[in-house]
Amino acid sequence: MAKVSNRFWFMLHGWVSLPIWLLFCFICLTGTIAVLSHEITWLTNPASRALNPDNLAAKPVSELMTIVEQAHPTAAVTGAMTFEPYLVNAIMLTDVDKPYAIAYVNQYTGEIQQINEGMTFIGFMRSLHSWLLFPWHGSYSVGYYLVCSMALFMLASLVTGLIVYKRFWRSFFAPKLRINQGKKTLLADLHKLSGVWSIWFIAIMSLTGLWYLVQAIFWHADIDIEPHAPLIAVEQLPFSPKGDTSSPIASVSFTQALTLAQTRFPDFQPSYVMKPEHHRDMYHLSGGGDYIFYDQNVYNLSINPWTGEVASASSPDTMTAMQTIMHLADPLHYGTLGGIWTKMIWFIFGLILSGMSITGFMMWGLRHVRAFKAQESDDLGAQILGEAR
Repeated sequence: MAKVSNRFWFMLHGWVSLPIWLLFCFICLTGTIAVLSHEITWLTNPASRALNPDNLAAKPVSELMTIVEQAHPTAAVTGAMTFEPYLVNAIMLTDVDKPYAIAYVNQYTGEIQQINEGMTFIGFMRSLHSWLLFPWHGSYSVGYYLVCSMALFMLASLVTGLIVYKRFWRSFFAPKLRINQGKKTLLADLHKLSGVWSIWFIAIMSLTGLWYLVQAIFWHADIDIEPHAPLIAVEQLPFSPKGDTSSPIASVSFTQALTLAQTRFPDFQPSYVMKPEHHRDMYHLSGGGDYIFYDQNVYNLSINPWTGEVASASSPDTMTAMQTIMHLADPLHYGTLGGIWTKMIWFIFGLILSGMSITGFMMWGLRHVRAFKAQESDDLGAQILGEAR
């Protein structure tokens, strides 16, 4: 009975892991590259580097946006993104000949180093990994569901693998890698050793992947985990004198809005900020703070550009349980907890996880090829024996 049970778990482990190995391996590889997409951009694109030979202090985002507005008088600056200190700030804009563009501005020197009108490498890798570049239909993408569903198979592979591999903890203290006993033995040892040492990583990827699946279902059902800021009441809008066709200017500048955000949260560091898209819209400011395990959008504020009122504000102290999970998922999934060092760890284990899918498929292939050859040999022997009779 024990042997039958073990065989069942082994077969289940194989079937939930190996038939989808190609898609799973692709998702693992694109995610592994996405982890270091910022650093790869720095290496391959000199215009993305925020060099600071004179050790200057970083200029505020509002000043960088003003620099772009002065350099491109016909452009409308819509927002900005900040990244690691060694990468430039990205100022988003639209112009008469540019429906959407990003200005790479050195936050130390104020120099506009490049105008990018296409998809960035960072955005491409995140999109390829997250939804395989499948189109979005309203609030859902089949590709996003497909990627997130891999978490179920990953979790099933982890559980069944631990059941099949008896006393797996021995690999922590006495790792075994037999390189002189044939391909099958070597592949099995590599697969088991990689799996045991990656238990923590597979568990994190599975749990964060399951969260992304839950999040996708919420999006599809039009359920907001974080509520949208309300529109500004019409009564609060300034009315132009009769005959005046000029657009009214907001009473609160973007610089003042940033000051209000930093007054509300003293450790606020802007990461993604947007100007109002229309007269009833608000300044939307997202930023990080002194929180290791949260993402860089842990603070969110919506500020009325006409009155300076903070219409909505959220922080870890006011988040619901689901909002907290949402802001913890990305740092755990992409390894941004401790900067470049944790990114490197996630990158290495991402390669190991990708390799596990390959070794698993090779083991599955060898087993089935041998079984096919054995069956073919038995059939041939039976045919010869029948003819002899």
